[in-house]
Amino acid sequence: MSASLTLVIVMAVMYAAGVYVMLERSLTRVLIGFLLVGNATNLLIFIMSGRPGSSPIVTGTSVQDMVDPIPQVLMLTAIVINFGITALLLALIYRSWWLAQLGDEGDTLTDEHATESAGDADATFRSSSDDDDAIAESIDEFERGDGATSDEDTSKADAAGRAGASASDERNAR
Repeated sequence: MSASLTLVIVMAVMYAAGVYVMLERSLTRVLIGFLLVGNATNLLIFIMSGRPGSSPIVTGTSVQDMVDPIPQVLMLTAIVINFGITALLLALIYRSWWLAQLGDEGDTLTDEHATESAGDADATFRSSSDDDDAIAESIDEFERGDGATSDEDTSKADAAGRAGASASDERNAR
């Protein structure tokens, strides 16, 4: 079976439109472009699959009448991959939209369920800069020796390390 010229033109237009739309900055357009490229890929596999025939599972037909199952498997795989990446892009689009709606507040939203007994009526989520500051502070403390383990803990760890080393030496000697 020869490939239909109409299907080849439709496939080429879908590839061209998909790549053109994916080059835009908008995530929604990237999603639309990816969907077009994915469907164009399915058309390409369909066009290249060869002549029609009977199912390879059915018994009683000759080998010459059976169709090749590999293109069908490849098309199903392309559909699943296209679906997974579409779900990922939809999640990214939703998160981008959500952050755009928050404006200057960013991720710092007030906690509606905060108890008044905590004494802080304006409870907010910690921002990532607070986490970065806490990490930098703990690293500085460790480097100065403030956050390091005490001398007792260090001596216990050294003793345990020596005991483990001597036990492994005894095993190696046997």
